[in-house]
Amino acid sequence: MLHLRLITPADRTDEVVRLIDGTVGTTHLVVLPGVAREPEGDVVMCDVAREAGDELINRLRALDIPDCGAVTAENIDLSLSSRADQAERDAPGEAADAVLWEQLEEATHEESTLSVTYVAFITLATMIAACGVVLDNAILIVGAMAVGPEFGPLAGVCTAIVQRAPRLALRSLIALLVGFAVAMAVTVGFSWIMSGFRLFSEGRLEGDRPNTGFVYAPDAFSFVVAILAGIAGTLSLTSAKSGALVGVAISVTTVPAAANAAVALSFGDMKQTVGSTEQLVLNLAGIVVAGTLTLLTQKALWSTQRSRMSKPT
Repeated sequence: MLHLRLITPADRTDEVVRLIDGTVGTTHLVVLPGVAREPEGDVVMCDVAREAGDELINRLRALDIPDCGAVTAENIDLSLSSRADQAERDAPGEAADAVLWEQLEEATHEESTLSVTYVAFITLATMIAACGVVLDNAILIVGAMAVGPEFGPLAGVCTAIVQRAPRLALRSLIALLVGFAVAMAVTVGFSWIMSGFRLFSEGRLEGDRPNTGFVYAPDAFSFVVAILAGIAGTLSLTSAKSGALVGVAISVTTVPAAANAAVALSFGDMKQTVGSTEQLVLNLAGIVVAGTLTLLTQKALWSTQRSRMSKPT
């Protein structure tokens, strides 16, 4: 269930109440006249089944409530109410499958912003991965993938395509491209420093690496894995039962490929540099394609439920 708290102008409250009362999956409707001070107006609160939440929020947007008042939504962790149980049963679909597009846009906006923290995380992840590829250490590779924050802007690109939000797309692409560029540039310098201390060597990089050699040898399986990871990551992001994205992060080789490209470039090994760059681009493209198609599918499936959101009169 979701809890909605609305601030509405006094002359729009009755219209909002009728809208809520006529939407399947809503309950616990409360109206507090004249209690809002900034902006002035009434406070209207209700609980709504998650699967009906997106449609109700869209209808509130159509009434311009976010412009003349406010709409706030939060997840309810516990609700002991037979009316809430009935509201969930009445709402079409399953809560775990529902997509709250406003919430998704907000989440991807925050995760896809180019910030010092984002650049720091992706740079640290790439340097950790650099140690992993030189040492052929799978544990370091897994750790680097878990630290890497690149799925945020990738999800932002997918969301922007589906929602036709060019600003979100531009912001996400800038975070993705600038983040990887800075991370790889810093990792080249890091590789030179490590070479100066004789911790990195060209012999190790070009030697037999059974655990990490795949990061510079892209093939059909690379794209298949990226597609599967993109679907899993998008479902994890949109689902009410989503868990940590660590499982998705370790499924693809974005950060390790970038690290291998940077280390190889520091030693002038253009074969591995090109191969790793191709692996990186292939995985990024696969995730974007899969994520976008997943969101389009979810949007199409839920559009068929909209006709069932209004209570029969």
